Amino acid sequence: MQPGLAVLQENRHKNDGLIESQVLSLSYGKVVVKPVEKQRGLVPDSYEGYQILGPGDIVVRPTDLQNDQTSIRVGHVKDRGIITSAYIGLRPTGAWGDSYAYLYLTVVDSSKRIYGMGSGLRQQLGWSDLKRMPCLVPPAEEQAAIVKYLAHANTRIDNAIAAKRRLIKLLHEQRARITNDLVTGRDKPLQSVSSLPWLESVPEGWEWRRCRTITRFVTSGSRGWAEYYAAQGPIFLQSGNLGRQLNLKLSNLQRVDLPESAAEGVRTRVQPRDLLMCITGALTGNVSMVPADWTAEAYVNQHIALIRPTHDAVDAEFLGLAMKSLPSQIQLRASEYGGTKQGLGLAEVKNLEILMPPLAEQRTVIARVADHTARLDRAIESNGNEISLLREFRTRLVADVVTGQVDVRAIAATMPDAPESFDNAVAAIDDDLEEALSEGEE
Repeated sequence: MQPGLAVLQENRHKNDGLIESQVLSLSYGKVVVKPVEKQRGLVPDSYEGYQILGPGDIVVRPTDLQNDQTSIRVGHVKDRGIITSAYIGLRPTGAWGDSYAYLYLTVVDSSKRIYGMGSGLRQQLGWSDLKRMPCLVPPAEEQAAIVKYLAHANTRIDNAIAAKRRLIKLLHEQRARITNDLVTGRDKPLQSVSSLPWLESVPEGWEWRRCRTITRFVTSGSRGWAEYYAAQGPIFLQSGNLGRQLNLKLSNLQRVDLPESAAEGVRTRVQPRDLLMCITGALTGNVSMVPADWTAEAYVNQHIALIRPTHDAVDAEFLGLAMKSLPSQIQLRASEYGGTKQGLGLAEVKNLEILMPPLAEQRTVIARVADHTARLDRAIESNGNEISLLREFRTRLVADVVTGQVDVRAIAATMPDAPESFDNAVAAIDDDLEEALSEGEE
């Protein structure tokens, strides 16, 4: 066990004279090259103050530990480039190899130890915290065995997760097709977007209605509420809270502490069975419905249109499904404006044409959608849970191996230097993996 100062150095290589132009970004635990076309938004006037990193370096995002305890904060650099000096750049030294150093720091991150190390009002991590951090230093040959073993194990796990993600995507596509056919009154799938067959005829009793004629309220939320973010207070619904189906995602809610001056005249307080549509960014056109039993005080931001149906003529759930259907999405995409961010205006939302059946048939369609998609929803949920378990397993496996709770030296000695493809590697390491894990169990 040695202090961080013995095995890590703080990177002090600055981009003086703009000698480097390739920009790096820490994204979901990966340090990636940021393409020029994506360098927009909060871009600095100059990259003069950025730090230069090279292959083998490690980057840590040290900010806002108190409010954000879910992000992956550690990345391993594979390319030479520059990254903001708000991050901590580290270079392994002494007895630590860079790959083992990276794995050890991911364990510090995933085990939440990192959140007890920061200081200051917003609990920010600094080099002074890292240089005093206790660090395990195995012999060089054991570090190599650990890195080699985990490269194979993580390849296997990553491929399993990727396969489940592909399956979930296909299940979502099947669900969307079934829902679309039921909501548009079609017994068969739409044949071609270009021919737009849904415009040629409508089922008996159904009619096209503009959104403005079947809703009593369409507005967007307020800007500039970020300064009021707080741990408690009214809920502030944003684009990320809109689920893939009509459900709201309530696991990561932002709250605001609004002063009376800001709350006066606010028209965006949501009510049960309101519809929320994302009108800017990559999620434009996505729609969710506020649950019927909703009681919390909640508002929306400027990226969301709040749509309140006329409940005596329209079932809100049917309208939400219809807005997510292919005919509606085609209209919305055709109405988007350009610029740095794609989006919709409220006028385009109000002018959206919806194919509406009588109220009783709307409710029949809702019941049929639920019946036809229940099996798919269970499969989607099951595969999602399996992905979560695989991630938990990987976190546990890395922690146990990196800290010496599981001895993988014998297994690693039998493995090739580079991880095999998933199909070839699974059979070869299944038995050894199970045996190694059982050694670390109490």
